[in-house]
Amino acid sequence: MPWAPIDLPSLALGILKRSIDEGVPGAHADVLHANIDYVDWITERRDDFSLADYEYYSLASYFLGCGDWVFSSALYDDDAWRVTEFADAMGRKIGAPRLETTVELHASATAFIRTVAERIVAAEPDVVGFTSTFQQNTAALAAAKYVKRLNPAITTVMGGANCDGKQGEAVHRNFPFVDHVVRGEGEESFPALVAALRDGSGLDAVTGLCRRDADGGSHANPMSTRPLPPAAILPPDYTGYFERLAASAAHAWVEPKLVVEGARGCWWGEKHHCTFCGLNGSFMQFRSKNPTVFFEEIIALAARHRVLDMYVVDNILDMGYLKSLLPRIIDSGYDLRLHYEIKANMRSGQLQTLADAGLIYVQPGIESLSSKVLGLMDKGVTGCQNVRMLRDGAAAGLSVAWNYLHGFPGEEAADYDDITCQLPALEHLNPPVDQSARIAIERFSPYFNNPGMGFSDLRPAEPYRITYDLPEAEMFDLAYVFDVPPRGVGEDVVRRLNDALIAWKGAYAASRLTHCDLGERIVLVSRRRGFDWRTLELTDPVEVALFRLLDQPHTLVAAARKLREEHPGSDAGTIGATLRRWRELGLVFADGGQYVHVAPPAVNEELLRLDHMRRTEAEDAAEAEPALQSTGA
Repeated sequence: MPWAPIDLPSLALGILKRSIDEGVPGAHADVLHANIDYVDWITERRDDFSLADYEYYSLASYFLGCGDWVFSSALYDDDAWRVTEFADAMGRKIGAPRLETTVELHASATAFIRTVAERIVAAEPDVVGFTSTFQQNTAALAAAKYVKRLNPAITTVMGGANCDGKQGEAVHRNFPFVDHVVRGEGEESFPALVAALRDGSGLDAVTGLCRRDADGGSHANPMSTRPLPPAAILPPDYTGYFERLAASAAHAWVEPKLVVEGARGCWWGEKHHCTFCGLNGSFMQFRSKNPTVFFEEIIALAARHRVLDMYVVDNILDMGYLKSLLPRIIDSGYDLRLHYEIKANMRSGQLQTLADAGLIYVQPGIESLSSKVLGLMDKGVTGCQNVRMLRDGAAAGLSVAWNYLHGFPGEEAADYDDITCQLPALEHLNPPVDQSARIAIERFSPYFNNPGMGFSDLRPAEPYRITYDLPEAEMFDLAYVFDVPPRGVGEDVVRRLNDALIAWKGAYAASRLTHCDLGERIVLVSRRRGFDWRTLELTDPVEVALFRLLDQPHTLVAAARKLREEHPGSDAGTIGATLRRWRELGLVFADGGQYVHVAPPAVNEELLRLDHMRRTEAEDAAEAEPALQSTGA
């Protein structure tokens, strides 16, 4: 259902289709791409509706709940459902033009849902399942309601991330037109449900299933205590998606990508669950597919669909893939373009392997440049390591996508202000995708599970309260995001940080800083608005050695100790003065007592010839002067 992305086929439905077709004898599953249907439906009625509009409701407005509110009118059979409440709560946040569009989409949502339900019923299915993630919940619920209204004999099922744990129980309790809710990993329980419905057998053994008794009461089977082994995670079947997109008005908007999955869970989260992270829901345990199996799956999908752009949904890269999967991709000859989530402390050689394998975008989960705040998150990295990630990612040709977060209990203004004043030195590196955002408290996160960590007064986030007609306790179980009194730094600190981030984004395209190591000296070239120097040479042997040392984060004490081994005359006082001068020149980033240089190596051949150009500059000028005189210039 809307608002699933239109440039990506649904991995969940692709896996479930295969699990039914191959795992339930006599059964067959078809996927309805109602998100693409919606694009065609709405563009026939609004010639001003664009990809930017769709992506606003699909992605950008998630924490405002605009996408879910649009279809709440269909869920509650009221085209004017809570318009006043929505306008009062969100009007100032989203602006008048967006508010007007949202209200108009809200008023027409029922007509679309009715069309989808009629199409489903006309296909005469025994079971119709709706997957719900992010802002698909009200659209999925509304469609299930209309299907049940048109044909009560059709069994309706819901699943997906919005139905994990207590959320699934709340969906089943409060919406009686949903016959069953599948919780947890669906490729095990959904085929079991379909087989049980086919055979007329009991449903007690279907793990995690929410079901109804004869009186309509809601019962929840216990969820599995063990995650699905990687060998049981099926490759998706995307039959129909590419054909449907090609026939849609949306084909002119997007280039389709494949969605692939090599692993589930998070190996870092098993050891240190990031305090704000609610990803992985019921199962944090990390498990990855055999690299040969995953490689063959990737190549088969690329060959079948003639698509090389791939979005890997793994929460974190299996580090073993660096020596198993990725070299095979490099040797395959396929010009893949991949997106992957990685740990921010990967080294430059590892990042180069990613780039060689076709990774274009990486998302390293940076979240902050302050070691103190990163410690509050339990991220396991320092601010200097995160800056090194930005620098080495740029050197490898990777686009680094990251967010800046604030609002952690225990943070202070000093944790932000010193970082803020150093951001002009980083304007040649990938800025965060947006301004700094105050953390949202997510279900399944340590902040949610442990009120003693600083967030004890939880309430379902405001968008739920203006979307659903439910008691507070039921909304609490349904919600994934929660409102809390703000913690951490004040808005004055955030405003200074965001002003610097906005300036960074504006300056990034025109900013440059590189270094060229010529052996006995290092030449740096800069074009950044905050610094008036353009070229700089490091010729002192101690400074050259120090710069090379700061390829990795070092404290002053550690750097001085290592330099004395090679240069006995060097002392901490002189090195400290050099580091302070380099910080003023924007050559190093300093945080938590560590320093790291911020200049990627030069890759432009003209920069590599800079030394030759300087030596011959006088000769070139002398040769040019007679020519200028002969032309009268």
